[in-house]
Amino acid sequence: MSLTDKQRFGRKVKQLRLAKGWTQEELAEHTGLHPTYIGGVERGERNLGLDNLLKIARALGEPPAALLLDFPK
Repeated sequence: MSLTDKQRFGRKVKQLRLAKGWTQEELAEHTGLHPTYIGGVERGERNLGLDNLLKIARALGEPPAALLLDFPK
């Protein structure tokens, strides 16, 4: 079974979050988003808007494009 784009994105967010040693709650604090929203993003259940993608990228200290690198053309 192949991953959906949202699942692929969520895995990337989770990978970057874990590299910082953060919990979902800590990432939520840094973004101003709710922890259940972060969980939904990581599970590929959320369709992010640009504002929230930017909040997550900034909190992780990554350019937004870094969150989208693992997508096939």
